[in-house]
Formats: sequence, C-alpha cells, structure tokens
Amino acid sequence: MAVGDKLKNWAKRIKRDAVTLWFAGKHPATPWYAKALGVFVVAYALSPIDLVPDFIPVLGYVDDVLLLPALIWLAIRLLPPEVVADCRKQADAWMETQGAKPSSRVGAFVIVLLWIAAGAALWVWLVQPRL
Repeated sequence: MAVGDKLKNWAKRIKRDAVTLWFAGKHPATPWYAKALGVFVVAYALSPIDLVPDFIPVLGYVDDVLLLPALIWLAIRLLPPEVVADCRKQADAWMETQGAKPSSRVGAFVIVLLWIAAGAALWVWLVQPRL
C-alpha cells in the first residue's frame, strides 16, 4: 500500500471517529469525562471556524494535522469498547447516507468566543498598561 493510500485511509478513520464521538456524546453508557472531552472535540472538529486559521503559514494546519487527531484518539480511548462499536456503526451509516460530516454552530460560536477572549487578554496585557 502506497503512502498516499495510507494517509487517505487514516484521514477517513479520523473523520469517521469525529462523527463517532458525536454519537457517543448522546450514548447513555458514555462516562461523563469522555462526554466532556468528546463534546469539546466534536464542537471543534465540526466547527466551520478553526482556532488557528488555515491561512497562517504552517501553524494554520498544526491543529488539523496534530491537535485534532490526538484529541479524537484520546476521546475514543476513554470510551468503553461497546460504546465505540455501537457509535462507529452509527457513524458509518450517517456518512454513507449523508455523505458529509455534520456541522456545529455551537462549535463555531465557541471558537469565536475563544478568539474574542484571546483578543481581550492581549489588549489587557499589551495595550492597557501603556494607557
């Protein structure tokens, strides 16, 4: 198998596992700590707005290539195996019928709030002492 094929399969699994976490957040057997991390990861993964915008050279893709897969992996590891199996079936069915991942307006809202908070913190730290 070529490297390009391996990367495509890896990307498909990551995408599927992001949708798996979306279903796991609604599953009654999911522990609270896995739900909390899963909700954060899903909100970020399904948000149309990135924490670090992609137009920033190199850093713009760090969250997509490193941070997001690592968080998805960790959240999946926190789930019980039977929940993972059930939610992966649901995710596969969703991806087959819908053809795309769901989107999250709440995730976009959270990312916008984080940018506003970062801007306010920079203002207080850099600008306000000089006034």
